[in-house]
Amino acid sequence: MGLLGILLGLSALIFLAFRGWSILLLAPLAALVAAAFAGEPLLAHWTQTFMGSAANFVAAFFPIFLLGALFGKLMEDSGAVAAIARWMTGRLGPQRAILSVVLAGAAVTYGGVSLFVAIFVLVPMAMALFREAGIPRRLMPAAIALGTMTFTMSAAPGTPAIQNAIPMPFFGTTAFAAPGLGIIASAIMLGFGLWWLQSAARRAAAAGEGFGDDTPAPVDAAADDPVIRERASTAREFDPAEIHRSQPAQAELPIWIAALPLFVVVGVNLIMSALVLPNMDAAFLAEPRFGATSLPAVAGVWSVAVALLAAILVLVATSFARIPSLRATMDAGANASVLPIFAVASLVGFGAVVAAMPAFGLVREWVLGMGGGPLVSLAVATNVLAALTGSASGGLTIALEALGPTYMALAAQQGIDPGLLHRVAVIGAGTLDSLPHNGAVVTLLAVCGVTHRQGYLHIVMACIVGALVALGAVILLGSLLGSF
Repeated sequence: MGLLGILLGLSALIFLAFRGWSILLLAPLAALVAAAFAGEPLLAHWTQTFMGSAANFVAAFFPIFLLGALFGKLMEDSGAVAAIARWMTGRLGPQRAILSVVLAGAAVTYGGVSLFVAIFVLVPMAMALFREAGIPRRLMPAAIALGTMTFTMSAAPGTPAIQNAIPMPFFGTTAFAAPGLGIIASAIMLGFGLWWLQSAARRAAAAGEGFGDDTPAPVDAAADDPVIRERASTAREFDPAEIHRSQPAQAELPIWIAALPLFVVVGVNLIMSALVLPNMDAAFLAEPRFGATSLPAVAGVWSVAVALLAAILVLVATSFARIPSLRATMDAGANASVLPIFAVASLVGFGAVVAAMPAFGLVREWVLGMGGGPLVSLAVATNVLAALTGSASGGLTIALEALGPTYMALAAQQGIDPGLLHRVAVIGAGTLDSLPHNGAVVTLLAVCGVTHRQGYLHIVMACIVGALVALGAVILLGSLLGSF
C-alpha cells in the first residue's frame, strides 16, 4: 500500500500540475496522499517532514534565486541582454541565423541571466533573423532552447544556473566541478544540436519551405498567462509575470558595458572558488549558531552568490542612469524569485515525505542495484525524477535529498571524485526534464507562437538526445579516467 500511495501522489502531482494547478497546493496534498496510504502520521509529515525539508531548501538556495532573478531583471531593463543579442546576431548575420541565436542565448545565460529573461528578449530578434533567412519558424524554439537550456545550464564549468548549484552542499563541490568533462559535454551538446538544426533547415529549404506563419510572436500574452506562469515557476528561478512590471531602457547600451557584468559573474565565481574560499579560515562554521556546518557545504553557494552580487553592483554602477526606474526594476527582480523558490521547495518537501515512507526502501534498492555502478544509477535517478516533475531543479533536489548521502558513501568506498558525481547529476537532471510538460518548454513554445506538434520534435533532438549523448560520454570517460 505504501508504494501505491507514492505512485498515486506522484501521479496526481504530475497530472494536475500539467493542467496549471499551483504546485504550492499540489505538493503537500500529494505528500499527504503518500503518507496516508502508508499509515503514517499526516500532520507530523506535513509540518515536520515536508515543511522542514522545504525550509532547508529555501535557507540554502534563496540567496541564489534572489540574486539571480534580480540580476536578470537588471540586465533586461538596462538593455544589456538586448545589446548583447543584437551585437551577436549582427556580427554573424541572417546567413548564420541559427548559430547567432544559439550563441546569443548561450552568452547571456552562461553569464547568469535568467532563462525567461533571455527568452522574452531573444524571441523577437530570432523571429527577424529567421524570417530574413527563410528558416522555418518551427525551428526557432529549439534554437533558443539549445543556447539557453542545455550546456549553459548543466555542463559548462562555472555556470551560475541554480541546477549547477544544487549539488554543491550535498557533495561539497563548486560550480566548476569536473571542468574538463563539463567542457566535453558542452561541446557534444552544442555540436549535436547545431548539426540537427542546420540539417533540418537545409531539408526545409530543399523542400521550398520558408519562414511560414508571419504573425507576431505572442510575447506579451505568454508572459501574462497564469497557466504558463504556474508551469514555469518550477522550471527556473524567474517568475514570468514580473517581465512587464518595470520599464526597460530605450537608449542603446555599448556592448562593452552590456557584457561586462557577464564577465564579472564568471570571473568572481572562479576567484572565489579557486583562491578566496579555499584559503579562508572557516572554523567558526562549526559553531551551533552557524548551523554546525563546514566550508565545503556552503562554499559553492557562497561563490555563486558573491559573483552575482558583484555583477549586480557593477551593472548598477555602469548603467543605473539608463534604467527608467531602478526601484521598480529591483522590486520586480526580487518579486520574480519568490514563487519559483517556494514552488521548487514544495517539490523538495514532497520528495522528503516520499523518502521517509517505509516503501521508499524498495525504490532505493532498485536504483542502487541497477547495473553500471553509482554513476549510471545516479544518472537514472536524476533523469527519472526530473522527467516526472518536469523540473531539473526539483527532480535533482529530490534525488539528492533522498540518495545524496548514500552516493557520497559509495564515492568514498570506490574512490569516485565528488566532482564527477556533481557533473553526472546535473547533466542527468537536464535531459528528460525537457518533456512536453516542462514549464520552460511550454513557455518557450508559447512565446514563439509555435505548437508542440510543430516544434517539439526539434526540442527533443536539441535538448534531450544531445544531452543524453553528452551524459553517456561523461559517464564513460569518468569511469575510465576519473574526474578532470
